[in-house]
Amino acid sequence: MSLTERYGEPSVGDVADWWRTSVTRIAPGVVEHRGVPVQDLIGHTDLVSAAWLLVRGDRPTPGQARLLEAALVGSMDHGPQAPSIAVARMAATCGIGINNAMASAVNTLGDSHGGAGEQCVELLAEVVAAGGAPAAREVVAAWRERSPYLPGFGHRFHPRDPRRDPLLALVARACDAGDVAGEHLAAALAVEDALAEGRPRPVPMNIDGATAVIYAELGFPPPLARGFFVLSRSIGILAHAWEESGSGRRNKGPMPPSILPSYGDRP
Repeated sequence: MSLTERYGEPSVGDVADWWRTSVTRIAPGVVEHRGVPVQDLIGHTDLVSAAWLLVRGDRPTPGQARLLEAALVGSMDHGPQAPSIAVARMAATCGIGINNAMASAVNTLGDSHGGAGEQCVELLAEVVAAGGAPAAREVVAAWRERSPYLPGFGHRFHPRDPRRDPLLALVARACDAGDVAGEHLAAALAVEDALAEGRPRPVPMNIDGATAVIYAELGFPPPLARGFFVLSRSIGILAHAWEESGSGRRNKGPMPPSILPSYGDRP
């Protein structure tokens, strides 16, 4: 049986419906995002609010837009110590375009590097669903049975992530203003307390945890926390790729040429 016999002869309407979308409508002389003419957005709507509109289909309150913007600003860059930034800089010296360097770097953002925010939103949602802050200790114990690593808490470089406090202060302010409910903030703080029990030093939230609080409070599902992290980190990737492209280096490797990797069986 041929495809035409199986499915019928496709009409223009069938093809149009194949790509049906509620995000953007285009026609000759027309571009609308979620029903809003683009000319009504240009010069009147900031990028963060426009991104919210495209992704969610509604408009944020000013307080919600400020929170989302803060999360995006906080995640932009962490220097070449971050694998995605190092890859962007190396790729930029390999004779490829800036879009290829950016794509190479973005493609390193996976479960281990870039995915902790998504995982932390899942963790906080589980705490809230289990009864909120009082359930944090039990949920933490269950997560730690599966892995010693708890996404969004602790940092291999910073004793206390400098982005934590200002982001959480903005969330607390948004709670007072009624822009968010505060349940996920309370859950995250309770997880911090649970992790600190019996330890000489606390295990504070890192950037993934602090931004996860924001994304969860704003009602974004976990995968969008990762998507917004990728969007934010792309700015740092662009900056580093562009800077490195002007260095004159060719084929920059992960180590200076004077240092060679050791040879032998891995421990």
